[in-house]
Amino acid sequence: MINILLKSIVLVFLLIQTALSAQDFQGSAVYQTKTKFEMDLSSSGIPADRMKRIQEMMKNQLEKTYILTFDKTASIYKEEEKLDQGAGGRGGMRFMMMGGGATGKYYKNIQTKTLAKENEFSGKNFLIKDSLKTYEWKMEQETKMIGENLCFKATTIIEMPASANNFTFGRRNNDNKDKEKEEEEKIELVPVIAWYSMDIPVSHGPGDYWGLPGLILEINAGNTQILCTKIVMNPKEKADISEPSKGKVVTQKEYDEILKEKMKEMRDRMRNEREKSGDGGMHMRIGG
Repeated sequence: MINILLKSIVLVFLLIQTALSAQDFQGSAVYQTKTKFEMDLSSSGIPADRMKRIQEMMKNQLEKTYILTFDKTASIYKEEEKLDQGAGGRGGMRFMMMGGGATGKYYKNIQTKTLAKENEFSGKNFLIKDSLKTYEWKMEQETKMIGENLCFKATTIIEMPASANNFTFGRRNNDNKDKEKEEEEKIELVPVIAWYSMDIPVSHGPGDYWGLPGLILEINAGNTQILCTKIVMNPKEKADISEPSKGKVVTQKEYDEILKEKMKEMRDRMRNEREKSGDGGMHMRIGG
């Protein structure tokens, strides 16, 4: 009887310890992101020195470092803060993609399957709250090493509006208007390759990605690559992984509509300015 009691006490103690360990479990991963882009400068009339500055600004926007902080059920993905970001981070050129990431914290909870993203656009703060996107992952046979972690390959297909990656500024004519309308309605199917490691048994990943039996360490989607360069498990100082609450609450669809309207206003304004100056146009394609 005493032995049974002792065994029961030990079992309860172990269960409590396991629960506490799960609660205390945390990790962080550093990701480098790179996106290739194409620019059609035919008849743009933009001076070479100005074009060089535009290309540098685009490079800064399309090559960034992010930190993913996570526990068993929740994660926060956020751009790494830089010393010069306060002065220059809000100036210059910023690209906003519909259905994309966040300018602030990007919170995901894989237990409740919900997300919350902080986004600032046009001087306003938004909090996008919605359900997590689901992926139909196909497990592949290939493996490779990323750092010291054995990774397994998984693939899927995502849908992306073609207009989200295209920017055309130029003279207003019927051809341009018809082309823009076609781009707005067109949906592209983009193949995604993910590499995940079961050495870190959590279903988190960078950006929108999640849902594999291990931490996602690399993503290749179209012309965009996201690669993990550093992992820290169970740091001494625990991070706050709580859902953000600041900003006007909208769904992803509502935010995309706001963004779409603002981008249309910006295109029209720049096109009108070019009509007055007699410039041709510039076309940019990002991430595909």
